[in-house]
Amino acid sequence: MLHTYETDGSAIYRDSFAIIRGEAELNQFLDEEEPVAVRMIHALGMIELAPWIRFKDQMVSRARAALEQGAPILCDTRMVAEGITRARLPADNAIVCTLNDDRVPGLAKEMGNTRTAAALELWRPLLADAVVAIGNAPTALFHLLNMLQDRDCPRPAAIIGCPVGFVGAAESKQALWDSGAAPCCIVRGRLGGSAVTVAAVNAIADRTE
Repeated sequence: MLHTYETDGSAIYRDSFAIIRGEAELNQFLDEEEPVAVRMIHALGMIELAPWIRFKDQMVSRARAALEQGAPILCDTRMVAEGITRARLPADNAIVCTLNDDRVPGLAKEMGNTRTAAALELWRPLLADAVVAIGNAPTALFHLLNMLQDRDCPRPAAIIGCPVGFVGAAESKQALWDSGAAPCCIVRGRLGGSAVTVAAVNAIADRTE
């Protein structure tokens, strides 16, 4: 028996978003935040994600403005960097992941930290007014927060902090939320990951959402 199914990609997206908006509790979000939250829920296929998503200090509008002014997007892993839809970016923005830089293994050994955390040290020349997307490594988010305690460290325009996992993920996101380091978006607790982080970036970049 042949299977029948929806084959129109636009219809699949439209119907998916309608289902999310019909089933998820979205009243907590500002008008500019709601489509970003919907995209994040869609990425994980979890209506239950809605209560765990948090935005702070007009994060969406500030991140969008930074992108429109040409800000780079700094990503903790290649999975995040590769998921960003280039065509949606408003200013042909640079997408930067320094994890595979040849200097990183030596930095990690010198710092006594993970490669993902050490790679952030190479962000310093690019960090001012950038949009940061951390979707995998709690150590990267913790190290970024430590970097930002230095008054001489440039400040990003916004941080999407959604590392996933069982060790340090929830704590790193709560630390970001409590720090006031920059306008931010988090997924509280253990949930997160590349897909939800990429979804947030793509939705922020796309004003048609």
